[in-house]
Amino acid sequence: ELMTGYTMLRNGGVGNGGQPWVLRWSSRIRLTWLSFTLFIILVFFPLIAHYYLTTIDDADDAGKRIFGPRTGNELCEVKHVQDLCRIRESVSEELLQLEAKRQELNSEIAKLNLKIEACKKSIENAKQDLLQLKNVISQTEHSYKELMAQNQPKLSLPIRLLPDKDDVTFPLPKSNRNCRLHNCFDYSRCPLTSGFPVYVYNSDDYPFGSSLDPLIKQAFEATVRTNVYVTENANIACVYIVLVGEMQEPAMPKPTELEQQLHSLPYWRTDGHNHLIINLSRKSETQNFLYNISTGRAMIAQSTFYDVQYRPGFDIVVSPLVHAMSEPNFLEIPPQVPVKRKYLFSFQGEKIESLRSSLQEVRSFEEEIEGNAPADYDDRIITTLKAVQDSKLDFVLVEFTCKNQPKVSLPTEWALCGERDDRLELLKLSTFALIITPGDTRLVISAGCAMRLFEALEVGAIPVVLGEQVQLPYNDVIRWNEAALIIPKPRITEVHFLLRSISDNDLLAMRRQGRFLWETYFSTSDNVFSTVLAIIRTRIQIPAAPIREETAVEIPHRSGKAAGTDPNMADNGDLDLGPVETEPPYASPKYLRNFTLTAMDIYRNWNSAPGPFHLFPYTPFDPILPSEAKFLGSGTGFRPIGGGAGGSGKEFQAALGGNVPREQFTVVMLTYEREEVLMNSLERLNGLPYLNKVVVVWNSPKLPSEDLLWPDIGVPIMVVRTEKNSLNNRFLPWDEIETEAILSIDDDAHLRHDEIMFGFRVWREARDRIVGFPGRYHAWDIPHQSWLYNSNYSCELSMVLTGAAFFHKYYAYLYSYVMPQAIRDMVDEYINCEDIAMNFLVSHLTRKPPIKVTSRWTFRCPGCPQALSHDDSHFHERHKCINFFVKVYGYMPLLYTQFRVDSVLFKTRLPHDKTKCFKFI
Repeated sequence: ELMTGYTMLRNGGVGNGGQPWVLRWSSRIRLTWLSFTLFIILVFFPLIAHYYLTTIDDADDAGKRIFGPRTGNELCEVKHVQDLCRIRESVSEELLQLEAKRQELNSEIAKLNLKIEACKKSIENAKQDLLQLKNVISQTEHSYKELMAQNQPKLSLPIRLLPDKDDVTFPLPKSNRNCRLHNCFDYSRCPLTSGFPVYVYNSDDYPFGSSLDPLIKQAFEATVRTNVYVTENANIACVYIVLVGEMQEPAMPKPTELEQQLHSLPYWRTDGHNHLIINLSRKSETQNFLYNISTGRAMIAQSTFYDVQYRPGFDIVVSPLVHAMSEPNFLEIPPQVPVKRKYLFSFQGEKIESLRSSLQEVRSFEEEIEGNAPADYDDRIITTLKAVQDSKLDFVLVEFTCKNQPKVSLPTEWALCGERDDRLELLKLSTFALIITPGDTRLVISAGCAMRLFEALEVGAIPVVLGEQVQLPYNDVIRWNEAALIIPKPRITEVHFLLRSISDNDLLAMRRQGRFLWETYFSTSDNVFSTVLAIIRTRIQIPAAPIREETAVEIPHRSGKAAGTDPNMADNGDLDLGPVETEPPYASPKYLRNFTLTAMDIYRNWNSAPGPFHLFPYTPFDPILPSEAKFLGSGTGFRPIGGGAGGSGKEFQAALGGNVPREQFTVVMLTYEREEVLMNSLERLNGLPYLNKVVVVWNSPKLPSEDLLWPDIGVPIMVVRTEKNSLNNRFLPWDEIETEAILSIDDDAHLRHDEIMFGFRVWREARDRIVGFPGRYHAWDIPHQSWLYNSNYSCELSMVLTGAAFFHKYYAYLYSYVMPQAIRDMVDEYINCEDIAMNFLVSHLTRKPPIKVTSRWTFRCPGCPQALSHDDSHFHERHKCINFFVKVYGYMPLLYTQFRVDSVLFKTRLPHDKTKCFKFI
């Protein structure tokens, strides 16, 4: 039927009967069936699926699960899946460990936070304590100042710092011969703080200037231009100086004319007070033309004086100006050894006029002579000296008649014979040089006697002056008995015995002192003029001008590199070397006694000056002799001297000791283009106690590298630029050196801190010596008859190298400004020998050898670049230096010593609790 209906439908809905409704019915049936089928699929199938998906995993039978997870064994049957499983397990374990660490760190953070809070509270408490301590310190300092003010007199400057234009009128003395400083000198023009200004008249502005000797005039003007005391402001001057001689005979003005010219000087002020008239003599025949001239209250400085003319303590006896425009050649001066020369003594001279004829002719003196005329001993002197010569007990040369025409001389004066060079050759062969004073005792000094004295000192012949009434040059400030023999004429018969009895050591000491006098006060025009000013300045008690210091030109450099600690340098065992300074660097006290010097104090000075005055300007660190050491202040380092608590080990370590309670030292290090070596050496100074600062003398024209980072060692490092490459720069008195103690050290030297500290302790008890570590000695080469420099180990030494040595800054001034320039020139020529030169200088001044302290044999830097001292020519140059220095000094000043210094309890067996007194090595 269906097929039939279907057929009918295809045929247009007409079946057997062609009925269309059948077709419509069949279509409706098909649509209904399709709709019902779709309804069943879209509604019931999702519901069934949802049911199974929500309930199928609840089945108890694991095997019946369809969508549930399967066991590990089922999933890990494949190999790559097993690897993934292992990774998952490892990650899981690490996550667990990290979680545990996180919890542990959180716990530690909590604890640290608690500690931070506690530290903040402690800091606050410490700030409060620090504030309280600062208040206590401030109150203590204030109390200390009050106590010091109560126990010290108040000092103030003089009321009149500058003199008035209208000078105070002085009461006139009864006679110009009675002039002394108290009645003929205006102190109001010379306050202590004035600086001793000196005004020098220009001789060309006055008529007498055309009569002056050209050489003396030129030398005097050159000296005035360089003198530190000369001023062009006459209104503030303390002393006025006028040069009147030596005058040339043809153009010499008459005495009345010269007197009028002097009185017409613009600042003469009616009587010439505070004026100094200088009459220099270049020849032995210089006349005393000022004798008949009224000089009022003016002081006179010349080489010839009569007793009625000379005013002790007011006038000045000066030496002749022989080397007017030329410097003496030290190499031509004979050596001071051997002590004994060919002739025991010598004398050449001719007496032009006897005393009797002199008294008859010069009647103008009679009115001023008190007593009878003195006896004439010249005949007895001639007889005695000829007898000594004829006895031939010693080689003696005496001649009382000149072979050639004798020089012009004053009455009763022994005239000089021959030319100057001939006289010097004879004196070079003489141990002693006789100087017979004029027979007329009214002539207290003459130019001829002064010339004989000058020549004897120049060549090392010890002067023997016959005549105790003589006034030798600068006699009121020079101890002439240390360099000459002054014998009364009545003892002429005992002179030979006396001269033979003097030991060689005394002879050498007198000859050395005479050489010092000649070099310091006689040899040049600068020395003569400076000596005259120094005498006046000392008489009126004005301190010398400060000596100049070398201005340090700093090279900018970057600091900040943390300095490491060399274990070799820091290995000090159980020694406490002293406190590392936490306060600002402490400079040594300056020389504070400038305005309170007395003749007794300044008699004792280190440069063997034979009189109570300093020719050279004072230094800020004039040394204090051990006998003169005084308490200079308080601070770290003070401890009782002697027994008691100060002698135990603990106090020894905690305190510096010595006689100066508080003190530091400055390291001076010379370097030349060895930056790495220098940086290592600076780092080794980190933590060194009592170190004030480090002065690096940069001797290279090439500046340090810009990227060079300098170490921070806790104290300032001053890098000083020099004008030229010179080893003399090591000893320049740099103004940045503010301590008396200087540790001169090479940039490649290796010294432990305990070695440095022990050397510093030793130097503090021998401040006038060089105290160091590497020792050397000099030796006499018999085959070559010369001196040798030796660095071999020996049982004695005479030098301590300044590559690692302490010395006083005072010697830096003397080395740079006082020591003969020829020595510094040779140091520059050889680029060598500066350490030998310093040893020569100190030994010459102190007559003491240096001090070597024990070291650990770590002086030289292992592995550093080779130094100049390793060159073969180094020792040959040092041989030449020693022999050259001996020629300059005239003798060998170095002295031998046969010991070195160790600490008190060095290698002493003590109980364990007693072994802290600086066991060294």
